[in-house]
Amino acid sequence: MLGTSAFIPALLVPAMGGSDGDRARVIQTLLFVAGIKTLLQALFGTRLPAVVGGSLAYVVPIAYIINDSSLQKISNDHERFIHTMRAIQGALIVASSIQIILGYSQVWGLFSRFFSPLGMAPVVGLVGLGMFQRGFPQLGNCIEIGLPMLLLVIGLTQYLKHVRPFKDVPIFERFPILICVTIVWIYAVILTASGAYRGKPSLTQHSCRTDKANLISTAPWFKFPYPLQWGPPTFSVGHSFAMMSAVLVSMVESTGAYIAASRLAIATPPPAYVLSRGIGWQGIGVLLDGLFGTGTGSTVLVENVGLLGLTRVGSRRVVQVSAGFMIVFSTLGKFGAVFASIPVPIYAALHCILFGLVAAVGLSFLQFTNMNSMRNLMITGLSLFLGISIPQFFAQYWDARHYGLVHTNAGWFNAFLNTLFMSPATVGLIIAVFMDNTMEVERSKKDRGMPWWVKFRTFRGDNRNEEFYTLPFNLNRFFPPTYIEDHCPKATVDVASDNFLNQKKENINPQRTLVKSTTQRTQNGGKYGEDPAEESVPDRKRIRGLDPDTSSCLTDRGLGDFHRMHRRSVRCCGLTWLLPEKLQMQDSKIGQEAGFVILR
Repeated sequence: MLGTSAFIPALLVPAMGGSDGDRARVIQTLLFVAGIKTLLQALFGTRLPAVVGGSLAYVVPIAYIINDSSLQKISNDHERFIHTMRAIQGALIVASSIQIILGYSQVWGLFSRFFSPLGMAPVVGLVGLGMFQRGFPQLGNCIEIGLPMLLLVIGLTQYLKHVRPFKDVPIFERFPILICVTIVWIYAVILTASGAYRGKPSLTQHSCRTDKANLISTAPWFKFPYPLQWGPPTFSVGHSFAMMSAVLVSMVESTGAYIAASRLAIATPPPAYVLSRGIGWQGIGVLLDGLFGTGTGSTVLVENVGLLGLTRVGSRRVVQVSAGFMIVFSTLGKFGAVFASIPVPIYAALHCILFGLVAAVGLSFLQFTNMNSMRNLMITGLSLFLGISIPQFFAQYWDARHYGLVHTNAGWFNAFLNTLFMSPATVGLIIAVFMDNTMEVERSKKDRGMPWWVKFRTFRGDNRNEEFYTLPFNLNRFFPPTYIEDHCPKATVDVASDNFLNQKKENINPQRTLVKSTTQRTQNGGKYGEDPAEESVPDRKRIRGLDPDTSSCLTDRGLGDFHRMHRRSVRCCGLTWLLPEKLQMQDSKIGQEAGFVILR
């Protein structure tokens, strides 16, 4: 997280005309707002242990704003920096409305219902693989620092993780990043002090040296970031449209990161309602970026998602406490400047491991699909290959003047399309989701992994969702989940027929009809379409007279809720079902037979 927070200002602030002091102040603001956004997301958003910070997806539209002719004609560098920052702020404020609207209106949740394990595997995989330029290419700029860092992290986390110098404290498993960064940072300081980089090329010195005294000396000891600290934002239609493309890209990348974080934190995949809620709060975060002036928008940081798997610490409490530390320490200007002096190859070595973990998590979703199917092989292979190839093709045309492959007279249009097609996850999502939902959809439900995935699409689809994603402070009473129900076919029994509903409307008191069910035993043998890690469920119900989809919808949401949460009713397929009071429950199973009474 610190690497991204230092890298983005180092890339953008000099191009905006800012000094080292401006760069230190932007880093400070970026850390402060990142702490607020992370705390809000962990408390009221998806509630996953994910860190929200600056995003590189915004670089292309920001470069378009920086090169605007009205800003380039300002001769004074500091004045140009201030006016450019205000233009970026205005564009972020307007563009944030896209995420806020799509999130809180549940539109993104509706779109997420087209996802499947087959579609999400390449998307989440490309969230990690798409960051390959921040891995070994940056590590190789200072191989004498980056390579020892990479080997040391692998050694501590994989080969020495069971070694405990202190009894009952697995320090190599819990704190490998802190230990490795400290050791290699000291090593880099020694190399710099000994004059090892004297006379080396400027790129090597910039990547390897730690004596960035000017950055530290110009940073204030204490500075509290506040809204509109750079002045009132300026608004431009072209700038705002260009920024909207980055907002859309960050939505896709964050969705993949949320799914990966849930997998690494041993949680259920976030339901549609939770994804929409998280995107809505992410829009609030982009709005804060615009108000405070961080110089870029925000997304879920992929490296911190990978850190969940490396440290095996997936508690949201840890992330919430860390967010509090970010807020406090970001007010100390020297603190941010000191961490900005850490050589980039140290972060790059970590990226090689963390981004790789996220990519592997994405590909692990293929275990729930049938990879003997040529259809699945085609979708997976094509989306992965084009998800890397197309963005690389667009990136090579993005030259020093920031003209991309799309180069028309409308600069905002150029930035919009170049941003979309330079994002591997976005390209992968377009290809994978489109093909997955247009090629033999009905015949390939099991091959796509839908029997495992469908129960996680709604908030009540799995009993564990309530444990993972319920809002704190009993806020669910005031903001209840919005259920986006499955499209269940009509039941074929009288209790769910049109005649029954018509009788209900005419205030005719129908006899309460009991729908009997029988036990259908299931075995989880690790076959595709089933979660091999899921506990065996020997008492799964199949209701007579209902089609399989409706029966599965009712039993998955109903019986589990009744048994574990002691509820007497459940909403399914547009109807409310009541469990009879006389139903006998046992500790080991949900009775010998279950009955439901339809209410409405």
